[in-house]
Amino acid sequence: MNIPNLTLLAATGPVHLELAWVDKVILAVYFAFVLGIGWVLRRQVSGTKDYLESGRSLPAWICALGFIGANLGAQEVMGMAASGAKYGIMTSHFYWVGAIPAMIFVAIFMMPFYYGSKARSVPEYLKLRFDEKTRGFNAITFAGMTVMSSGISMYALAKLLNLVLDWNFHACIIISGVIVLAYILMGGLTSAIYNEVLQFFLIVFGFLPLVLLGLKNVGGWEGLKAKLMPVASGAGFDSSAWTHSWQFTGSASANPMGVEWFGLAMGLGFVLSFGYWCTDFLVIQRAMAAKDMGAARRTPILAAIPKMLFPALVILPGMIAIALHSMGDASFHLPAKGNSLDYDLVVPTMLQYYFPTGMLGIGLTALMASFMSGMAGNVTAFNTVFTYDIYQSYIKKDGSDRHYLGVSRWTTVIGIALSMGAAYFAAAFNNIMDVLQLVFAFVNAPLFATFLLGMFWRRTTGHAAFTGLVVGTLAAAIHHGLSLPGDPSVMATGVKGGWLSVAHVYPSEMAQNFWTAIWAWSACFVVTIVVSLATKRIKTDDDLRGLVYSLTPKIKDEGTVWWKRPAVFGTVVLACAVVLNILFW
Repeated sequence: MNIPNLTLLAATGPVHLELAWVDKVILAVYFAFVLGIGWVLRRQVSGTKDYLESGRSLPAWICALGFIGANLGAQEVMGMAASGAKYGIMTSHFYWVGAIPAMIFVAIFMMPFYYGSKARSVPEYLKLRFDEKTRGFNAITFAGMTVMSSGISMYALAKLLNLVLDWNFHACIIISGVIVLAYILMGGLTSAIYNEVLQFFLIVFGFLPLVLLGLKNVGGWEGLKAKLMPVASGAGFDSSAWTHSWQFTGSASANPMGVEWFGLAMGLGFVLSFGYWCTDFLVIQRAMAAKDMGAARRTPILAAIPKMLFPALVILPGMIAIALHSMGDASFHLPAKGNSLDYDLVVPTMLQYYFPTGMLGIGLTALMASFMSGMAGNVTAFNTVFTYDIYQSYIKKDGSDRHYLGVSRWTTVIGIALSMGAAYFAAAFNNIMDVLQLVFAFVNAPLFATFLLGMFWRRTTGHAAFTGLVVGTLAAAIHHGLSLPGDPSVMATGVKGGWLSVAHVYPSEMAQNFWTAIWAWSACFVVTIVVSLATKRIKTDDDLRGLVYSLTPKIKDEGTVWWKRPAVFGTVVLACAVVLNILFW
Protein backbone atom coordinates (compact mmCIF):
# COMPACT_ATOMS: atom_id res chain seq x y z
CA MET A 1 0.00 0.00 0.00
CA ASN A 2 1.30 3.45 -0.90
CA ILE A 3 0.00 6.26 1.32
CA PRO A 4 -1.71 8.68 -1.09
CA ASN A 5 -1.17 11.73 1.14
CA LEU A 6 1.98 12.99 -0.54
CA THR A 7 2.60 15.58 2.19
CA LEU A 8 4.01 12.64 4.14
CA LEU A 9 6.81 12.51 1.63
CA ALA A 10 7.64 16.19 1.68
CA ALA A 11 10.47 16.28 4.18
CA THR A 12 12.60 13.36 3.14
CA GLY A 13 16.31 12.81 2.87
CA PRO A 14 19.02 10.29 3.59
CA VAL A 15 19.29 8.87 7.09
CA HIS A 16 22.78 8.62 8.54
CA LEU A 17 23.60 7.52 12.07
CA GLU A 18 26.49 9.35 13.70
CA LEU A 19 28.17 7.16 16.33
CA ALA A 20 30.35 8.35 19.17
CA TRP A 21 33.34 6.28 20.27
CA VAL A 22 31.40 4.69 23.12
CA ASP A 23 28.72 3.46 20.68
CA LYS A 24 31.39 1.90 18.49
CA VAL A 25 32.96 0.19 21.50
CA ILE A 26 29.60 -1.33 22.47
CA LEU A 27 29.15 -2.70 18.94
CA ALA A 28 32.70 -4.07 18.90
CA VAL A 29 32.23 -5.80 22.27
CA TYR A 30 29.02 -7.44 21.02
CA PHE A 31 30.65 -8.80 17.86
CA ALA A 32 33.58 -10.10 19.90
CA PHE A 33 31.18 -11.80 22.33
CA VAL A 34 29.21 -13.44 19.49
CA LEU A 35 32.36 -14.84 17.93
CA GLY A 36 33.56 -15.87 21.40
CA ILE A 37 30.49 -18.04 21.93
CA GLY A 38 31.24 -19.88 18.71
CA TRP A 39 34.91 -20.25 19.71
CA VAL A 40 34.06 -21.70 23.13
CA LEU A 41 31.44 -24.12 21.77
CA ARG A 42 33.60 -25.36 18.90
CA ARG A 43 35.13 -28.06 21.15
CA GLN A 44 31.68 -29.60 21.68
CA VAL A 45 31.27 -30.25 17.97
CA SER A 46 32.64 -33.71 17.22
CA GLY A 47 30.15 -34.87 14.59
CA THR A 48 27.08 -34.02 12.55
CA LYS A 49 24.69 -34.72 15.44
CA ASP A 50 26.42 -32.05 17.53
CA TYR A 51 26.81 -29.60 14.63
CA LEU A 52 23.30 -29.93 13.18
CA GLU A 53 21.15 -31.13 16.12
CA SER A 54 22.95 -29.89 19.30
CA GLY A 55 23.03 -33.55 20.39
CA ARG A 56 19.40 -33.20 21.58
CA SER A 57 20.66 -32.12 25.00
CA LEU A 58 19.38 -28.58 25.66
CA PRO A 59 16.92 -27.64 28.46
CA ALA A 60 13.39 -26.41 27.66
CA TRP A 61 13.99 -22.76 28.59
CA ILE A 62 17.06 -22.50 26.34
CA CYS A 63 15.14 -24.13 23.48
CA ALA A 64 12.15 -21.83 24.08
CA LEU A 65 14.27 -18.68 23.88
CA GLY A 66 16.06 -20.13 20.85
CA PHE A 67 12.66 -21.04 19.38
CA ILE A 68 11.45 -17.46 19.61
CA GLY A 69 14.92 -16.00 19.00
CA ALA A 70 15.09 -17.75 15.62
CA ASN A 71 11.85 -15.94 14.77
CA LEU A 72 13.12 -12.67 16.25
CA GLY A 73 15.28 -11.76 13.31
CA ALA A 74 15.28 -8.77 11.02
CA GLN A 75 11.86 -9.79 9.74
CA GLU A 76 10.43 -9.51 13.24
CA VAL A 77 12.10 -6.35 14.51
CA MET A 78 12.58 -4.31 11.34
CA GLY A 79 9.69 -5.85 9.41
CA MET A 80 7.08 -5.57 12.17
CA ALA A 81 8.07 -1.98 12.92
CA ALA A 82 7.76 -1.24 9.20
CA SER A 83 4.35 -2.94 9.14
CA GLY A 84 3.29 -1.00 12.25
CA ALA A 85 3.90 2.22 10.32
CA LYS A 86 2.36 0.91 7.11
CA TYR A 87 -0.66 -0.99 8.49
CA GLY A 88 -1.06 0.18 12.11
CA ILE A 89 -2.26 -2.02 14.98
CA MET A 90 -3.56 -4.60 12.48
CA THR A 91 0.03 -5.83 12.41
CA SER A 92 -0.72 -7.39 15.82
CA HIS A 93 -2.60 -10.12 13.94
CA PHE A 94 0.79 -11.64 13.12
CA TYR A 95 1.05 -12.43 16.85
CA TRP A 96 -2.36 -12.87 18.47
CA VAL A 97 -3.95 -14.58 15.45
CA GLY A 98 -0.99 -15.56 13.29
CA ALA A 99 1.27 -17.12 15.95
CA ILE A 100 -0.14 -18.03 19.38
CA PRO A 101 -2.84 -20.56 18.28
CA ALA A 102 -0.41 -22.31 15.94
CA MET A 103 2.34 -22.46 18.59
CA ILE A 104 -0.08 -24.14 21.01
CA PHE A 105 -1.10 -26.60 18.28
CA VAL A 106 2.56 -27.44 17.62
CA ALA A 107 3.14 -28.23 21.29
CA ILE A 108 0.07 -30.43 21.72
CA PHE A 109 -0.17 -32.24 18.38
CA MET A 110 2.97 -31.83 16.27
CA MET A 111 5.96 -32.24 18.59
CA PRO A 112 5.04 -35.83 19.59
CA PHE A 113 5.35 -36.75 15.90
CA TYR A 114 8.52 -34.80 15.20
CA TYR A 115 10.44 -35.66 18.36
CA GLY A 116 9.02 -39.15 18.78
CA SER A 117 9.79 -40.25 15.22
CA LYS A 118 13.46 -39.25 15.71
CA ALA A 119 13.32 -37.51 12.34
CA ARG A 120 16.25 -35.14 11.99
CA SER A 121 14.28 -32.67 9.87
CA VAL A 122 10.79 -31.91 8.59
CA PRO A 123 11.53 -33.35 5.12
CA GLU A 124 12.74 -36.56 6.77
CA TYR A 125 9.40 -36.80 8.58
CA LEU A 126 7.69 -36.51 5.18
CA LYS A 127 9.75 -39.43 3.96
CA LEU A 128 8.67 -41.56 6.91
CA ARG A 129 5.01 -40.61 6.49
CA PHE A 130 4.78 -40.57 2.68
CA ASP A 131 7.72 -41.38 0.40
CA GLU A 132 11.08 -40.24 -0.90
CA LYS A 133 9.84 -37.95 -3.68
CA THR A 134 7.66 -35.95 -1.27
CA ARG A 135 10.63 -35.50 1.00
CA GLY A 136 12.86 -34.46 -1.90
CA PHE A 137 10.44 -31.84 -3.21
CA ASN A 138 9.99 -30.29 0.22
CA ALA A 139 13.73 -30.33 0.90
CA ILE A 140 14.38 -28.34 -2.27
CA THR A 141 11.60 -25.79 -1.72
CA PHE A 142 12.48 -25.39 1.96
CA ALA A 143 16.15 -24.87 1.13
CA GLY A 144 15.10 -22.13 -1.28
CA MET A 145 12.88 -20.54 1.36
CA THR A 146 15.61 -20.45 4.02
CA VAL A 147 18.00 -18.83 1.54
CA MET A 148 15.39 -16.17 0.73
CA SER A 149 14.64 -15.56 4.41
CA SER A 150 18.32 -15.35 5.28
CA GLY A 151 18.80 -12.97 2.38
CA ILE A 152 16.10 -10.68 3.80
CA SER A 153 17.99 -10.51 7.10
CA MET A 154 21.24 -9.92 5.26
CA TYR A 155 19.68 -7.09 3.26
CA ALA A 156 18.42 -5.47 6.47
CA LEU A 157 21.79 -5.79 8.22
CA ALA A 158 23.67 -4.46 5.20
CA LYS A 159 21.31 -1.51 5.03
CA LEU A 160 22.00 -0.73 8.69
CA LEU A 161 25.76 -1.07 8.26
CA ASN A 162 25.49 1.29 5.30
CA LEU A 163 23.76 3.86 7.53
CA VAL A 164 26.18 3.44 10.43
CA LEU A 165 29.47 3.14 8.60
CA ASP A 166 28.52 4.88 5.34
CA TRP A 167 30.16 2.02 3.47
CA ASN A 168 29.23 0.74 0.05
CA PHE A 169 26.02 -1.36 0.22
CA HIS A 170 27.66 -4.28 -1.63
CA ALA A 171 30.57 -4.32 0.83
CA CYS A 172 28.10 -4.33 3.72
CA ILE A 173 26.39 -7.42 2.24
CA ILE A 174 29.73 -9.25 2.29
CA ILE A 175 30.64 -8.14 5.83
CA SER A 176 27.28 -9.20 7.28
CA GLY A 177 27.66 -12.63 5.70
CA VAL A 178 31.20 -13.16 6.98
CA ILE A 179 30.27 -12.36 10.60
CA VAL A 180 27.46 -14.95 10.73
CA LEU A 181 29.53 -17.48 8.78
CA ALA A 182 32.29 -17.32 11.38
CA TYR A 183 30.28 -18.24 14.48
CA ILE A 184 28.13 -20.89 12.77
CA LEU A 185 31.20 -22.61 11.32
CA MET A 186 32.72 -22.83 14.79
CA GLY A 187 29.76 -23.83 16.94
CA GLY A 188 27.01 -25.10 14.63
CA LEU A 189 23.40 -25.19 15.85
CA THR A 190 24.34 -24.89 19.54
CA SER A 191 26.26 -21.70 18.83
CA ALA A 192 23.30 -20.33 16.87
CA ILE A 193 20.81 -21.17 19.66
CA TYR A 194 22.93 -19.69 22.47
CA ASN A 195 23.46 -16.55 20.40
CA GLU A 196 19.70 -16.40 19.83
CA VAL A 197 19.20 -16.45 23.61
CA LEU A 198 21.69 -13.58 23.98
CA GLN A 199 20.04 -11.72 21.14
CA PHE A 200 16.60 -12.17 22.69
CA PHE A 201 17.64 -10.29 25.84
CA LEU A 202 19.55 -7.68 23.85
CA ILE A 203 16.50 -6.93 21.72
CA VAL A 204 14.23 -6.62 24.76
CA PHE A 205 16.59 -4.33 26.69
CA GLY A 206 17.56 -2.40 23.58
CA PHE A 207 14.04 -1.61 22.35
CA LEU A 208 12.05 -1.24 25.55
CA PRO A 209 13.55 2.24 26.24
CA LEU A 210 12.74 3.22 22.65
CA VAL A 211 9.07 2.34 23.14
CA LEU A 212 8.87 4.11 26.51
CA LEU A 213 10.55 7.27 25.21
CA GLY A 214 8.38 7.28 22.10
CA LEU A 215 5.14 6.85 24.04
CA LYS A 216 6.10 9.59 26.47
CA ASN A 217 6.90 11.90 23.57
CA VAL A 218 3.50 11.43 21.87
CA GLY A 219 1.43 11.56 25.07
CA GLY A 220 0.94 7.88 25.81
CA TRP A 221 -1.46 5.53 24.04
CA GLU A 222 -4.27 8.10 23.95
CA GLY A 223 -1.93 10.72 22.54
CA LEU A 224 -0.69 8.28 19.92
CA LYS A 225 -4.25 7.46 18.85
CA ALA A 226 -4.98 11.17 18.40
CA LYS A 227 -1.82 11.72 16.34
CA LEU A 228 -2.59 8.73 14.10
CA MET A 229 -6.01 10.10 13.13
CA PRO A 230 -4.59 12.42 10.43
CA VAL A 231 -2.50 9.51 9.09
CA ALA A 232 -5.61 7.35 8.65
CA SER A 233 -7.73 10.17 7.27
CA GLY A 234 -5.01 11.21 4.84
CA ALA A 235 -4.85 7.66 3.53
CA GLY A 236 -8.61 7.64 2.92
CA PHE A 237 -9.71 5.53 5.91
CA ASP A 238 -11.70 6.11 9.07
CA SER A 239 -9.71 8.27 11.48
CA SER A 240 -9.26 5.35 13.94
CA ALA A 241 -8.25 2.74 11.33
CA TRP A 242 -4.61 2.69 12.53
CA THR A 243 -5.58 1.81 16.11
CA HIS A 244 -8.20 -0.95 15.72
CA SER A 245 -7.27 -4.50 14.80
CA TRP A 246 -10.67 -6.00 13.81
CA GLN A 247 -13.22 -3.18 13.62
CA PHE A 248 -12.57 -2.27 9.98
CA THR A 249 -12.12 -5.74 8.48
CA GLY A 250 -15.69 -5.94 7.14
CA SER A 251 -14.35 -4.63 3.82
CA ALA A 252 -10.88 -4.80 2.27
CA SER A 253 -11.10 -1.14 1.29
CA ALA A 254 -11.80 0.01 4.88
CA ASN A 255 -8.43 -0.79 6.47
CA PRO A 256 -4.76 -0.07 5.66
CA MET A 257 -3.86 -3.74 5.25
CA GLY A 258 -6.41 -4.06 2.46
CA VAL A 259 -7.84 -7.39 3.60
CA GLU A 260 -11.28 -8.45 4.84
CA TRP A 261 -11.87 -10.65 7.90
CA PHE A 262 -12.01 -13.92 5.92
CA GLY A 263 -8.75 -13.30 4.08
CA LEU A 264 -7.17 -12.34 7.40
CA ALA A 265 -8.50 -15.30 9.41
CA MET A 266 -8.01 -17.89 6.68
CA GLY A 267 -4.92 -16.54 4.93
CA LEU A 268 -2.93 -15.46 8.00
CA GLY A 269 -4.66 -17.04 11.02
CA PHE A 270 -4.91 -20.52 9.50
CA VAL A 271 -2.81 -21.12 6.39
CA LEU A 272 0.28 -18.94 6.87
CA SER A 273 0.30 -19.18 10.66
CA PHE A 274 -0.06 -22.94 10.99
CA GLY A 275 2.00 -23.43 7.84
CA TYR A 276 4.92 -21.57 9.38
CA TRP A 277 4.85 -22.71 13.00
CA CYS A 278 3.89 -26.32 12.26
CA THR A 279 6.11 -27.09 9.27
CA ASP A 280 8.98 -24.60 9.16
CA PHE A 281 12.06 -26.53 10.21
CA LEU A 282 13.79 -23.30 11.24
CA VAL A 283 11.69 -23.10 14.42
CA ILE A 284 10.93 -26.82 14.79
CA GLN A 285 14.68 -27.50 14.86
CA ARG A 286 15.00 -25.52 18.12
CA ALA A 287 12.36 -27.62 19.88
CA MET A 288 13.90 -30.84 18.54
CA ALA A 289 17.18 -29.90 20.23
CA ALA A 290 15.47 -30.34 23.63
CA LYS A 291 16.67 -33.02 26.04
CA ASP A 292 13.38 -34.99 26.16
CA MET A 293 9.81 -35.11 24.84
CA GLY A 294 8.38 -33.03 27.71
CA ALA A 295 10.90 -30.24 27.15
CA ALA A 296 10.26 -30.35 23.41
CA ARG A 297 6.49 -29.96 23.91
CA ARG A 298 6.86 -27.14 26.44
CA THR A 299 9.21 -25.21 24.18
CA PRO A 300 6.57 -23.63 21.84
CA ILE A 301 4.23 -22.75 24.75
CA LEU A 302 6.97 -21.11 26.80
CA ALA A 303 7.98 -19.19 23.67
CA ALA A 304 4.34 -18.07 23.16
CA ILE A 305 4.36 -16.02 26.37
CA PRO A 306 6.94 -13.39 25.32
CA LYS A 307 5.68 -13.67 21.74
CA MET A 308 2.27 -12.45 22.92
CA LEU A 309 3.82 -9.28 24.36
CA PHE A 310 6.10 -8.43 21.44
CA PRO A 311 3.63 -6.13 19.60
CA ALA A 312 4.36 -3.56 22.31
CA LEU A 313 8.06 -3.88 21.56
CA VAL A 314 8.18 -4.02 17.75
CA ILE A 315 4.89 -2.63 16.37
CA LEU A 316 4.51 0.47 18.55
CA PRO A 317 7.79 2.05 17.30
CA GLY A 318 6.40 1.93 13.75
CA MET A 319 3.10 3.49 14.77
CA ILE A 320 4.93 6.21 16.69
CA ALA A 321 7.22 6.84 13.71
CA ILE A 322 4.41 7.35 11.18
CA ALA A 323 2.60 9.62 13.66
CA LEU A 324 5.70 11.80 14.10
CA HIS A 325 6.35 11.85 10.36
CA SER A 326 2.79 12.99 9.61
CA MET A 327 3.16 15.93 11.99
CA GLY A 328 5.62 17.55 9.59
CA ASP A 329 8.33 18.02 12.22
CA ALA A 330 11.56 18.76 10.34
CA SER A 331 13.58 16.96 13.02
CA PHE A 332 11.91 13.63 12.27
CA HIS A 333 11.11 12.17 8.89
CA LEU A 334 11.13 8.82 7.17
CA PRO A 335 13.02 8.69 3.87
CA ALA A 336 11.18 8.08 0.62
CA LYS A 337 11.43 4.97 -1.53
CA GLY A 338 9.84 5.34 -4.95
CA ASN A 339 6.42 6.94 -4.57
CA SER A 340 6.06 5.71 -0.99
CA LEU A 341 8.09 5.69 2.22
CA ASP A 342 11.01 3.43 3.08
CA TYR A 343 9.28 1.72 5.99
CA ASP A 344 12.27 -0.56 6.57
CA LEU A 345 14.15 2.43 8.03
CA VAL A 346 11.60 3.06 10.80
CA VAL A 347 13.75 1.57 13.57
CA PRO A 348 17.08 3.20 12.59
CA THR A 349 15.31 6.55 12.24
CA MET A 350 13.67 6.15 15.67
CA LEU A 351 17.00 5.18 17.25
CA GLN A 352 18.66 8.23 15.75
CA TYR A 353 15.86 10.50 17.00
CA TYR A 354 15.48 9.23 20.58
CA PHE A 355 18.73 7.63 21.75
CA PRO A 356 21.68 9.65 23.04
CA THR A 357 25.30 8.53 22.90
CA GLY A 358 25.77 5.17 24.60
CA MET A 359 22.11 4.23 24.36
CA LEU A 360 22.40 4.50 20.57
CA GLY A 361 25.14 1.88 20.65
CA ILE A 362 22.94 -0.45 22.72
CA GLY A 363 19.97 0.07 20.39
CA LEU A 364 22.05 -0.59 17.28
CA THR A 365 23.58 -3.65 18.91
CA ALA A 366 20.07 -4.99 19.58
CA LEU A 367 19.08 -4.31 15.98
CA MET A 368 22.16 -6.03 14.58
CA ALA A 369 21.52 -8.93 16.94
CA SER A 370 18.08 -9.40 15.40
CA PHE A 371 19.54 -9.47 11.89
CA MET A 372 22.21 -12.01 12.72
CA SER A 373 19.68 -14.11 14.61
CA GLY A 374 17.53 -14.34 11.50
CA MET A 375 20.46 -15.13 9.23
CA ALA A 376 21.97 -17.75 11.55
CA GLY A 377 18.63 -19.46 12.15
CA ASN A 378 17.93 -19.87 8.46
CA VAL A 379 21.46 -20.94 7.58
CA THR A 380 21.55 -23.65 10.28
CA ALA A 381 18.19 -24.98 9.05
CA PHE A 382 19.50 -24.90 5.46
CA ASN A 383 22.60 -26.84 6.58
CA THR A 384 20.59 -29.63 8.16
CA VAL A 385 18.09 -30.05 5.33
CA PHE A 386 20.72 -29.94 2.60
CA THR A 387 23.11 -32.33 4.37
CA TYR A 388 20.54 -34.91 5.47
CA ASP A 389 17.73 -34.60 2.93
CA ILE A 390 19.55 -33.74 -0.28
CA TYR A 391 23.23 -34.66 -0.07
CA GLN A 392 23.00 -37.84 2.05
CA SER A 393 19.79 -38.97 0.35
CA TYR A 394 20.67 -38.38 -3.30
CA ILE A 395 24.39 -37.70 -3.70
CA LYS A 396 26.40 -39.84 -1.23
CA LYS A 397 24.46 -42.27 0.95
CA ASP A 398 27.34 -44.15 2.56
CA GLY A 399 29.70 -41.41 3.71
CA SER A 400 31.31 -41.28 7.15
CA ASP A 401 30.13 -38.94 9.86
CA ARG A 402 33.32 -36.93 9.42
CA HIS A 403 32.55 -36.58 5.72
CA TYR A 404 29.03 -35.28 6.40
CA LEU A 405 30.37 -32.85 9.01
CA GLY A 406 32.67 -31.43 6.35
CA VAL A 407 29.79 -31.20 3.89
CA SER A 408 27.63 -29.37 6.44
CA ARG A 409 30.40 -26.84 7.03
CA TRP A 410 30.76 -26.20 3.30
CA THR A 411 26.99 -25.96 3.07
CA THR A 412 27.18 -23.10 5.57
CA VAL A 413 29.46 -21.23 3.19
CA ILE A 414 27.18 -21.95 0.22
CA GLY A 415 24.07 -20.91 2.17
CA ILE A 416 25.64 -17.56 3.06
CA ALA A 417 26.71 -17.00 -0.56
CA LEU A 418 23.21 -17.75 -1.89
CA SER A 419 21.71 -15.48 0.76
CA MET A 420 23.76 -12.61 -0.62
CA GLY A 421 21.96 -12.99 -3.95
CA ALA A 422 18.56 -13.15 -2.21
CA ALA A 423 19.35 -9.89 -0.39
CA TYR A 424 19.08 -8.00 -3.68
CA PHE A 425 15.62 -9.48 -4.31
CA ALA A 426 14.42 -8.13 -0.95
CA ALA A 427 15.64 -4.65 -1.94
CA ALA A 428 12.71 -4.35 -4.39
CA PHE A 429 10.18 -4.04 -1.51
CA ASN A 430 9.61 -1.17 0.94
CA ASN A 431 8.68 -3.58 3.76
CA ILE A 432 10.64 -6.80 4.25
CA MET A 433 7.63 -8.41 5.96
CA ASP A 434 5.75 -8.23 2.64
CA VAL A 435 8.37 -10.26 0.79
CA LEU A 436 8.75 -12.74 3.68
CA GLN A 437 5.03 -13.58 3.71
CA LEU A 438 5.16 -13.98 -0.08
CA VAL A 439 7.88 -16.62 0.29
CA PHE A 440 5.86 -18.41 2.99
CA ALA A 441 2.79 -18.41 0.74
CA PHE A 442 4.72 -20.37 -1.88
CA VAL A 443 6.35 -22.92 0.44
CA ASN A 444 4.58 -23.25 3.80
CA ALA A 445 0.96 -22.84 2.65
CA PRO A 446 0.74 -25.99 0.47
CA LEU A 447 2.99 -27.89 2.87
CA PHE A 448 0.56 -27.30 5.73
CA ALA A 449 -2.26 -28.89 3.71
CA THR A 450 -0.05 -31.94 3.17
CA PHE A 451 0.77 -32.19 6.87
CA LEU A 452 -2.81 -31.72 7.95
CA LEU A 453 -4.06 -34.57 5.78
CA GLY A 454 -1.03 -36.77 6.45
CA MET A 455 -1.31 -36.53 10.23
CA PHE A 456 -5.06 -36.85 10.59
CA TRP A 457 -6.10 -39.00 7.57
CA ARG A 458 -4.27 -42.30 7.27
CA ARG A 459 -5.67 -42.80 3.75
CA THR A 460 -3.42 -40.04 2.36
CA THR A 461 -0.93 -41.59 -0.08
CA GLY A 462 2.60 -40.64 -1.07
CA HIS A 463 1.63 -40.00 -4.71
CA ALA A 464 -1.15 -37.69 -3.52
CA ALA A 465 1.11 -35.78 -1.14
CA PHE A 466 3.70 -35.16 -3.85
CA THR A 467 1.13 -34.18 -6.46
CA GLY A 468 -0.66 -31.88 -4.01
CA LEU A 469 2.58 -30.09 -3.09
CA VAL A 470 3.49 -29.51 -6.72
CA VAL A 471 0.00 -28.30 -7.67
CA GLY A 472 -0.22 -26.08 -4.56
CA THR A 473 3.09 -24.42 -5.37
CA LEU A 474 2.01 -23.90 -8.99
CA ALA A 475 -1.29 -22.43 -7.78
CA ALA A 476 0.65 -19.89 -5.71
CA ALA A 477 2.77 -18.99 -8.73
CA ILE A 478 -0.26 -18.62 -11.02
CA HIS A 479 -2.17 -16.46 -8.53
CA HIS A 480 0.86 -14.25 -7.97
CA GLY A 481 1.40 -14.00 -11.70
CA LEU A 482 -2.21 -12.92 -12.32
CA SER A 483 -2.47 -10.33 -9.54
CA LEU A 484 -0.82 -7.06 -8.58
CA PRO A 485 -0.84 -5.16 -5.24
CA GLY A 486 -1.54 -1.76 -6.71
CA ASP A 487 -2.58 0.26 -9.75
CA PRO A 488 -1.05 -1.35 -12.89
CA SER A 489 -0.61 2.11 -14.42
CA VAL A 490 1.94 3.09 -11.75
CA MET A 491 3.28 -0.28 -10.53
CA ALA A 492 5.57 -2.35 -12.71
CA THR A 493 4.82 -6.04 -13.14
CA GLY A 494 7.45 -8.61 -12.20
CA VAL A 495 8.75 -9.23 -8.69
CA LYS A 496 5.51 -8.03 -7.09
CA GLY A 497 3.24 -10.00 -9.44
CA GLY A 498 1.37 -9.54 -12.70
CA TRP A 499 4.07 -11.29 -14.70
CA LEU A 500 1.45 -13.45 -16.49
CA SER A 501 -1.32 -10.86 -16.72
CA VAL A 502 -3.14 -8.55 -14.34
CA ALA A 503 -6.50 -10.23 -13.71
CA HIS A 504 -6.98 -8.85 -10.19
CA VAL A 505 -5.65 -5.88 -8.22
CA TYR A 506 -5.22 -6.02 -4.42
CA PRO A 507 -5.07 -2.96 -2.16
CA SER A 508 -1.72 -4.04 -0.63
CA GLU A 509 1.13 -6.53 -0.89
CA MET A 510 -0.02 -8.22 2.31
CA ALA A 511 -3.56 -8.79 1.01
CA GLN A 512 -2.06 -10.37 -2.11
CA ASN A 513 0.12 -12.61 0.06
CA PHE A 514 -2.80 -13.82 2.18
CA TRP A 515 -4.84 -14.79 -0.86
CA THR A 516 -1.85 -16.39 -2.58
CA ALA A 517 -1.53 -18.59 0.52
CA ILE A 518 -5.26 -19.42 0.49
CA TRP A 519 -5.14 -20.52 -3.16
CA ALA A 520 -1.98 -22.57 -2.61
CA TRP A 521 -3.39 -24.35 0.47
CA SER A 522 -6.80 -25.00 -1.12
CA ALA A 523 -5.32 -26.40 -4.34
CA CYS A 524 -2.99 -28.72 -2.43
CA PHE A 525 -5.73 -29.84 -0.04
CA VAL A 526 -8.26 -30.71 -2.76
CA VAL A 527 -5.76 -32.36 -5.12
CA THR A 528 -4.26 -34.45 -2.31
CA ILE A 529 -7.70 -35.80 -1.34
CA VAL A 530 -8.67 -36.58 -4.95
CA VAL A 531 -5.39 -38.33 -5.79
CA SER A 532 -5.43 -40.24 -2.47
CA LEU A 533 -8.84 -41.68 -3.33
CA ALA A 534 -7.62 -42.56 -6.83
CA THR A 535 -4.36 -44.26 -5.77
CA LYS A 536 -3.56 -47.32 -3.70
CA ARG A 537 -2.39 -46.92 -0.14
CA ILE A 538 1.01 -48.58 0.25
CA LYS A 539 1.95 -47.95 3.89
CA THR A 540 0.17 -50.13 6.45
CA ASP A 541 -1.10 -49.07 9.86
CA ASP A 542 2.03 -50.57 11.41
CA ASP A 543 4.19 -48.41 9.12
CA LEU A 544 2.28 -45.31 10.22
CA ARG A 545 2.38 -45.80 13.98
CA GLY A 546 3.93 -42.72 15.54
CA LEU A 547 3.30 -40.77 12.31
CA VAL A 548 -0.52 -40.51 12.21
CA TYR A 549 -2.51 -39.11 15.13
CA SER A 550 -5.09 -41.90 15.39
CA LEU A 551 -2.36 -44.57 15.32
CA THR A 552 -0.07 -42.94 17.88
CA PRO A 553 -0.27 -43.71 21.62
CA LYS A 554 -1.37 -40.59 23.48
CA ILE A 555 1.07 -39.07 25.96
CA LYS A 556 -0.38 -39.13 29.46
CA ASP A 557 0.15 -35.96 31.46
CA GLU A 558 -1.93 -36.81 34.52
CA GLY A 559 -0.16 -36.31 37.80
CA THR A 560 2.23 -33.65 36.49
CA VAL A 561 2.15 -29.97 37.45
CA TRP A 562 -0.22 -27.92 35.27
CA TRP A 563 2.44 -25.88 33.46
CA LYS A 564 4.13 -29.09 32.33
CA ARG A 565 0.87 -30.29 30.73
CA PRO A 566 0.77 -28.79 27.21
CA ALA A 567 -3.04 -28.93 26.85
CA VAL A 568 -3.68 -27.06 30.13
CA PHE A 569 -0.78 -24.63 29.86
CA GLY A 570 -1.59 -23.97 26.20
CA THR A 571 -5.24 -23.22 26.97
CA VAL A 572 -4.24 -20.58 29.52
CA VAL A 573 -1.89 -18.87 27.05
CA LEU A 574 -4.52 -19.03 24.29
CA ALA A 575 -7.11 -17.40 26.57
CA CYS A 576 -4.69 -14.51 27.18
CA ALA A 577 -4.35 -14.00 23.41
CA VAL A 578 -8.15 -13.87 23.08
CA VAL A 579 -8.30 -11.17 25.75
CA LEU A 580 -5.72 -9.07 23.85
CA ASN A 581 -7.76 -9.36 20.64
CA ILE A 582 -10.83 -8.09 22.50
CA LEU A 583 -8.97 -5.20 24.14
CA PHE A 584 -7.68 -3.89 20.79
CA TRP A 585 -10.79 -4.74 18.79
